[in-house]
Amino acid sequence: MIDLVELPIWALAVVFATAGGIVWVAGTRLAVHGDEIAERWNLAREFVGLIFLAAVTELPEIVTTVTAAQVENAALVLGNLFGGITINTAILAVADFFAVRYALTSWPRKPTHALVAVMLIVLLSALLAVTLVGDVVLFGHVGLGALCLAIGFPVVIALQRQFDQKSSWAPVDLPEDDAPRGALVRSTARLEGHSSARLVVEMAGYSVLILICGVLLALSADQLADRTGLGASFVGVALLAAATSLPELSTTLAAARVGAYTMAIANIFGSNLIMLALILPADLAYEAGPILSEAGVAAQFSIATGIAVTAIYVAGILIRRTPSILDAGLDSWLVMAVYIGSLATLYFMV
Repeated sequence: MIDLVELPIWALAVVFATAGGIVWVAGTRLAVHGDEIAERWNLAREFVGLIFLAAVTELPEIVTTVTAAQVENAALVLGNLFGGITINTAILAVADFFAVRYALTSWPRKPTHALVAVMLIVLLSALLAVTLVGDVVLFGHVGLGALCLAIGFPVVIALQRQFDQKSSWAPVDLPEDDAPRGALVRSTARLEGHSSARLVVEMAGYSVLILICGVLLALSADQLADRTGLGASFVGVALLAAATSLPELSTTLAAARVGAYTMAIANIFGSNLIMLALILPADLAYEAGPILSEAGVAAQFSIATGIAVTAIYVAGILIRRTPSILDAGLDSWLVMAVYIGSLATLYFMV
């Protein structure tokens, strides 16, 4: 891979812009392909978003998290992971603003999204408790809290699959499905002549592109922040956070634009669950001790805002017909307000 340290600032900017563009296109195509695969194989779109899209869009995060942990930069690891949960959830608000008719949370037909979100809140609350009291060393330098949070991910998936097969709750007041429109719909139509094998191969190719370019995006953002003197500032942290969240943004917007609203929601909740599971590999790579014991006030605040924005969307999913403002749900406006407020608070913390 290119040694970014040797590149001048203008070249770093080119790498950042190019990698960002490729990630955006690959993420968009990945969501469209995922929607087509779900249709052909009779898979629930929320399952595709929760498992596949979430895992792929988190690939760059896995690499950057482990790399930062290996150089014992605990602040970067924890800030990126915990802050990313609020950022990811705010992406749902962006999708609601620009790609969804009616409120986004009025579309899910099953309560599985609410179940996953509630379990996410439980795990985030446990995480906050561990950061407050300190993690307990289980073996070597690995903490018990990190291990339990990693186990939580497959447990939530198993509960989701089990609950998804039941019909104990069904909404009766649903918005009418609109036929998807625009360029993404034309792209979906073009996939009808593709074999399933070709779709899978293309999805694998887009996944590799997201991994490679996502890592380049994060590394070039980090170098730009350091070279321009913004590395230790709020602007530098925000630049890196925005770079690592671009895959989630592109896939979520693309899914919403083709009408796969449940896949968009599941993609974000699944990405946030994976964020928590990433604490274990970060802990394994961090040799100075349990990494959760290094969490400061800013990281704890980020966890609290993550709980808040997730809870808001749980309420929106349960209420369903939430009041709309400019065709976006009130819950999305509240989530965006919490996100902006958290940025302002962190600005004075950093």
